[in-house]
Amino acid sequence: MALYLLYESASGYALFQAQGLDEIGQNSEAVRNSVVDLNRFGKVVQLTAFQPYESAVDGLNQCNSVSEGLMTDELRSFLELNLPKVKEGKKSKFSLGVAEPKLGSHIFETTKIPCQSGEFVLELLRGVRLHFDKFIKDLKPGDLEKAQLGLAHSYSRAKVKFNVNRVDNMVIQAIFLLDTLDKDINSFSMRVREWYSWHFPELVKIVNDNYLYAKVAKLIEDKSKLSEEHIPALTEILGDEDKAKEIVEAGKASMGQDLTPVDLINVQLFAQRVMDLAEYRKNLYDYLVTKMNDIAPNLASLIGEVVGARLISHAGSLTNLAKCPSSTLQILGAEKALFRALKTRGNTPKYGLIFHSSFIGRASARNKGRMARYLANKCSIASRIDCFAERGSTVFGEKLREQVEERLEFYDKGVAPRKNIDVMKSAIESTQSKVFIYYHVKSDVEMEEAQPDEASVKKSKKKKSKTEDAPLAATNGDASEDVKSEKKKKKEKRKMEQEQDEEEEKTNGANGDDTEQDETANKKKKKKSKDEGAAGETKKKKKKSQE
Repeated sequence: MALYLLYESASGYALFQAQGLDEIGQNSEAVRNSVVDLNRFGKVVQLTAFQPYESAVDGLNQCNSVSEGLMTDELRSFLELNLPKVKEGKKSKFSLGVAEPKLGSHIFETTKIPCQSGEFVLELLRGVRLHFDKFIKDLKPGDLEKAQLGLAHSYSRAKVKFNVNRVDNMVIQAIFLLDTLDKDINSFSMRVREWYSWHFPELVKIVNDNYLYAKVAKLIEDKSKLSEEHIPALTEILGDEDKAKEIVEAGKASMGQDLTPVDLINVQLFAQRVMDLAEYRKNLYDYLVTKMNDIAPNLASLIGEVVGARLISHAGSLTNLAKCPSSTLQILGAEKALFRALKTRGNTPKYGLIFHSSFIGRASARNKGRMARYLANKCSIASRIDCFAERGSTVFGEKLREQVEERLEFYDKGVAPRKNIDVMKSAIESTQSKVFIYYHVKSDVEMEEAQPDEASVKKSKKKKSKTEDAPLAATNGDASEDVKSEKKKKKEKRKMEQEQDEEEEKTNGANGDDTEQDETANKKKKKKSKDEGAAGETKKKKKKSQE
């Protein structure tokens, strides 16, 4: 049975035929030893056909399809042209060796070409990859490396395409840094407390907060210099005048030892460093809140920014968290306890990182497990919406939070919660209305921006029309313009006639009375003719009515 090998190189598809396998035997170790020697391997494997890619874009498309286990039309035509035809109802006398089992199954489903993929075939393909430039004679030295480098860059670039505003890696780094800062600030503030307590031990009992303690220690410096003048500054830091007075009184009767000026300077510098770290921690928290609202707004509004960021960082990415079922999300962060319980056959943990949510803390001890399961369900829904939705919005997160609140009331007071279908319908309607309002406002703004332009265009059009009225009337010959020109001509004729009459009256003053009498006579005749015509029409109408 003949064996053909399909090799997908960076420059094109290559088909090899393996011959003389009986001498080597179907043993992967023997093939592994023969791969290194080109003379021995060249007798076993020979090139039958090679089809280069049309372009770099075509190579990238072929590489993507092969990685997904799909056969393209180019690959199908290449195999059908160079492999023996498979007759229906009969066993084929050859098989095709493929590196990817998914690709082999797809080739067999579409073309009925038998494919195999195993350790033996992989070793043969490893030898082909090693000596590929020797099999193809037209390849120049360095061409194959350039093709591999270009295809690798384009393939990795296509795989790493993402939206810059939705990079969850920034959230992962920020939450890691936030946790480490919390540990460092706690340890450094404890060091400040121990260091300054040698000088002013009573201050520890009065001021409990680490950040405020560092501020007060920096302000006081030497306790012997404490006086009532420091009370306003202390009240500004602590927010309590009684505590400020208590600190001043304790400084006067303090049992601590005196420190040298150099020691006090070092304590102050270290206290300032702790204050700077605390300020940076606040800024980092604000940054994390804004990034979580951009990347996972629904998850942040449901469970909080810090807990949501911890879930994303523990899962690895937002897509990994979206792929997790709710049962996995529920115990995310409690893997050690889970495997210990499975090993010892004890009780499995009810919650992991999700325990830091306020909902589980508010639930009773009896209902903590139920609440964790329900909250994990809602978190998985929110993470999937954030991951796969095109537009980010907090509508679904707020609705899911309302559902969790209703479930808490149901466990405590027995109030029946709303159904999930009704809540999701209301959320979808609100998102659709928000999208409609957004586009409506956007169109209004665009119309307002376009209005001054349209007014200027209209003004210019009016000016052009005024200047071009005469030539347009001559060329187009519109009916309205013709009527206007006729009226103008009639008015001009009347003016001309009136001027002629006036001239005749001036020259023939004596004959003016005769002409006036003639005109009056003509007018009377016209009136009589009109009256006779009207009387005749009335007589005709009466006759018709009588008939």
